[in-house]
Amino acid sequence: MDAVQLRALQAPIKSLYKDDPNSATVTNVAEGRFEGEGLTCTVGGWAGDVVAGLHPATGGDGSEACSADMLLEALVACAGVTLRSVATAMGVPLRGATIRAEGRWDARGTLGVSKETPIGLTDIALSFELDTPAEKKAVAKLVELTERFCVIYQTLKSEPTVSTSHSVATQAS
Repeated sequence: MDAVQLRALQAPIKSLYKDDPNSATVTNVAEGRFEGEGLTCTVGGWAGDVVAGLHPATGGDGSEACSADMLLEALVACAGVTLRSVATAMGVPLRGATIRAEGRWDARGTLGVSKETPIGLTDIALSFELDTPAEKKAVAKLVELTERFCVIYQTLKSEPTVSTSHSVATQAS
């Protein structure tokens, strides 16, 4: 796909969103369920089910997906698709790219070993290794716009409102 094709693809969508801003609001949903024994949660996805479990640092054996890895994978996927889209729109040729996200967390927090230790990823680094003949200025603009338009990157930077709710399907007497 080139820039002309990308613009033609997105033009009617952009026009709709300008005319009806409410139509641009999208709700994504992820759902997990327990299946079988073990400390796992099966999450359905576009490419099939993913079984998430404990990270080896918290007692897992490494055979199930780690939720922190899944978060970083979402960041890499979003940044990669955004990078390709922005490069296409800018006319920046990319022969290839490697996108990498690295996150750091301290298992003492989630295991309750230390109340002072934060729970969750505390540092995330996103990097791009690009194979392109483009000039440095164009590459810098490409990365800047990728950061700007990447939904997951911006979500992580902006501290979204997160809430929980619960219901009980059947309750013991």
